[in-house]
Amino acid sequence: MSSFVIEAKEQDGILEFGFSGQIDEDASFDTANISAAKRVKINLENVSAINSCGIREWIKWIKTASGAEEIVYQNCPKVIVDQINMVAGFLPENGRVESFYVPYYSEETDEEKMVLFKSGVEFSEGEVNPPGDVKDSSGEEMEMDIIEAKYFKFLK
Repeated sequence: MSSFVIEAKEQDGILEFGFSGQIDEDASFDTANISAAKRVKINLENVSAINSCGIREWIKWIKTASGAEEIVYQNCPKVIVDQINMVAGFLPENGRVESFYVPYYSEETDEEKMVLFKSGVEFSEGEVNPPGDVKDSSGEEMEMDIIEAKYFKFLK
């Protein structure tokens, strides 16, 4: 059985979801009916993994919100950003990313850190403005641990 959990609530006319765990062949979206929703927010921060079966189920589910005015993805971890960049329809036409994590790495300390990029702050339409300094525990500057042209592709 999957360790996939969906939390849902409606607030100010927005249907909000919080997903956690693995989106795989055992993940069920049955409790997440979005077919009548006009505005949807999906917090993906606690999604730990997604596989090809999970991608198929996600796309089938997200297509049921074709009448929504807006679908907002929040706090996207790297596993979700990778799918947005590679799989057509993972982020629907009426969807947008409000925030996502970017991995940083320090060669000095071998530390990794996930830094949240927010719309209007670290990125906007087709433009990335990374934070000035991300430091490891010893105060050394860390570098983005991605290929920028590929990772930020979905912003174009």
